[in-house]
This record gives sequence, C-alpha cells and structure tokens, in this order.
Amino acid sequence: MVNKYRNTKKNLRALFLLLALFTVSSLVSSASLSSFKPSFDSIESTVVRKEVFFNYLLPAIHKKNEEIVELRAAISNNKLNDNQLNDLAKKYRLETISKEELLKMIDILPPSLVLAQAANESNWGRSRFSKEFNNYFGIWCFSEGCGVIPNEREEGATHEVATFNSLEDCIDYYVLNINRSYAYEGLRLMRKNQRQKFQPITGILLADGLGNYAFPGDEYVESIKSLINFNQLERHDFMN
Repeated sequence: MVNKYRNTKKNLRALFLLLALFTVSSLVSSASLSSFKPSFDSIESTVVRKEVFFNYLLPAIHKKNEEIVELRAAISNNKLNDNQLNDLAKKYRLETISKEELLKMIDILPPSLVLAQAANESNWGRSRFSKEFNNYFGIWCFSEGCGVIPNEREEGATHEVATFNSLEDCIDYYVLNINRSYAYEGLRLMRKNQRQKFQPITGILLADGLGNYAFPGDEYVESIKSLINFNQLERHDFMN
C-alpha cells in the first residue's frame, strides 16, 4: 500500500510539473524560451525531463525551419541577386549556381529528426558538451583549437568537439552540415523526392539517410527511429 501511494504521489507530481511547463511555454515567447537553459540533471522524472528537453529545443528548431522556408521562397521566386546567389553557392560548396541544386540542399529538417538526434547525442541535455558548450549533436571539428579536446580521445586522433555560443548557433551549424555534407546526399535526395511527390517530409523517412552520422550506421539509424516512435515525435513535424 505504501509503495502504491508513493507511486501515485510521484505520478501526480510529474503531471503537475508537466502542466506547469506547458503553461510557461504558452506564456513565454518562442524567441526567449531558449535563453533559459534548464538543468536537465536536476529533473528526476524521466517523463518531465523529456518534455522539458523537447520544449527547450523546439522554438529554435521551428525558427530555423521558418528561415529556410523563407529562403526557399526567395530562391524559387527569383528574389535574390547574383551576389546573394554566389554567396549561397559558396556556403553550400557548389561549383556552379543552380536553382534546382540550391533548393535540394536548402530545405527543412523535420523537428522529430532533430529532437531525436539531439536526445541521442546529448543524453537528453546531460552530456558535458551540451551543458558547457551548447553542443547537442556530438559535432566534431578538425583544426587545432577549433573546440574542446575530449577527455577520452584516442591516441593519435586529432578531432575536437565543437563549441557554440548558444543553442541557436548549434542548430544552425547542425542543419547546415546535414544540408551540405556529401555524407548526407542520400537524405537530401529522399527529401527532394518527397517534395516532388507532394508527400510529407518526416523524421522516420529521413532517418534512413543518417547512416554516416555515427558507427555502426545501421544501428544508429534504428536508434533514431526508435526514439522518434517511442516518444511520438512526429507529432511535431506538422505543427509549423
């Protein structure tokens, strides 16, 4: 009886915290939400920790996707001048300017995919690099002094873990990396095909294009899909 009472009390407390979280989320503007970084380590309830994590990242994810949608519209409607197009081609490492190629590379990433990868790579915001350096995606860099040397880096390895000034900066770089790196060409083709068929762009679909993100690739893809399914994250893909 005592254990049953304690479990009920614990569940009620978790529910109360969730309701409080949703209330705050509805009152605080999206632009300011990510300036209040939660202490994920201090949240005992797994259910609450997950929802706090999702709600912390979502405004920045939606903001980035909105920027991409606006840029795609400008490209499609010939609103950019030659200098702007040249800058985009350089940013996305294109040898020649092609509207079709730019639109293939400059496109949204489903929030479910971004959330699942962030949860996986940052241990739900509790990793050292996410807490101290706003790196939620396990992003490496390869020039000396570009980031932080991992404590357990193998002898002879030269990579460092990238550091970011904010969550928004981290998401900007993560999205740019997925959208321009040759390693994710397959993902971009899947996304383009969905566009051409007027089908939704979902995290489960694009997860198949992440085989080069971590080793072993097949297991990594399945872990991301599992995170999306278990946490019903595709509910966020259709909220923009």
